[in-house]
Amino acid sequence: MLPTPRLLMLVLLAVPLIAGAAFVPYLAWVAVIYLVVVGGVLVSDVLLSPRPDQIDVERLHESRLSLGTANLVTILVANTSARPLRFVVRDEYPVEMPVDVDLLPGEAGPFGLCELRYHLRPQRRGDYQFGDIVMRYDGVLGCHRRQVRFPASRPVQVYPNLLEARKYDLLIRRGQLRTIGLRSIRQLGLGGEFEHLRNYTTNDEYRRINWKATARRAQPIVAEIEAERSQHVIAVIDAGRLMAAPVADPSHPDDPGLTRLDYVVNTALMLSFVVLGKGDYAGMLTFAGQVENFIAPRKGKAQFHRLLDALYNVQPQLVEADLPAALTYLDQHQQRRALIVIFTDLSHPAAAQPLISHLRRLSRRHLPLCVTISDPNITGVAGHPVQDSQALFRRLVAEQLADERRMILDQIQRSGALTLDVPATALTVSVVNTYLRLKEEARL
Repeated sequence: MLPTPRLLMLVLLAVPLIAGAAFVPYLAWVAVIYLVVVGGVLVSDVLLSPRPDQIDVERLHESRLSLGTANLVTILVANTSARPLRFVVRDEYPVEMPVDVDLLPGEAGPFGLCELRYHLRPQRRGDYQFGDIVMRYDGVLGCHRRQVRFPASRPVQVYPNLLEARKYDLLIRRGQLRTIGLRSIRQLGLGGEFEHLRNYTTNDEYRRINWKATARRAQPIVAEIEAERSQHVIAVIDAGRLMAAPVADPSHPDDPGLTRLDYVVNTALMLSFVVLGKGDYAGMLTFAGQVENFIAPRKGKAQFHRLLDALYNVQPQLVEADLPAALTYLDQHQQRRALIVIFTDLSHPAAAQPLISHLRRLSRRHLPLCVTISDPNITGVAGHPVQDSQALFRRLVAEQLADERRMILDQIQRSGALTLDVPATALTVSVVNTYLRLKEEARL
């Protein structure tokens, strides 16, 4: 129990009475009576105020927090007493995660409930720990303050961004995929299975007119063709040292930013979510100095949870990634043709030569897609106007690096693989759209 400024003020009012007692003795009795009254007020404040056992506090949040996004945390305070409760709550959240609000003031009426909210923004995937919930509240008369610790310690896991998958699922139900830059997954392919007949519209191709149905109904009828299912898509994820580099987020300049690997994991999971939703098979391989984990392609919702559990705690390793060894392993274990989406980083043309030779062999059976995250610093400096000698030097270096990168990508394309080099913020949409386009074109 702590004194409040109001109580200290009441006590200090007795000081003049005590000092005056040296000249007027009866003031000492007045001071004693006054302090007894103040003490009675304090006792009444303690007795009338809610006791700690009349307060229930609970923390609510998703069982799995999403990386790099604002995750809602709700604190519920239930006052089971007949007196009002004014308080301030401090939640012992994981210190590694920035929050938008640190102290949460609130008020719960007699037998009332108060709901407080704040947001966490996890910066790294993995396992973390919430602590207790600490509350300070004043007495109903404002003469004392209590600090109470409510046990609420519990572990929490930070997973790749699941909010995007939920958003995608909602938008696909509403037919609004284009609002987030994605192609409609109902696009028609060159190859596939007959689905149903419908009336002809002005945007339909003539070759899709079903002439028998047109003759029967006496109006143009077209056949809907849905792209083939049961195709295999495997995400190959580089977890080597180059993927540990952070990527600055312009929308959150104060944050250190997610790593390249974080963006890749988010994208790989979103791609798997879309692939499984299309009835295809999704798989995954992670590697650094060696192959770390391989999940063979499967269908169904259970497969998404397998991939999620395998990827949520994948961390970059400070070793050179052996991509040729990973591709050799994959070629030995994946016999059926598949779209192999390779997430990696390309540093130097000489280092890319072993990769190119393996891609040439891989492309005989599979369709490789090499995905890299472009460096905004290089692209920005390469196109920046020159104002002095230092700026000229930086621009020349940036242009040389950009030329080397283009050379590597051109060599990869000549080996029979596809390439995709995009900024981190456009990675997910670009990869998913590429998969949908390839599926439309029946290239899987």
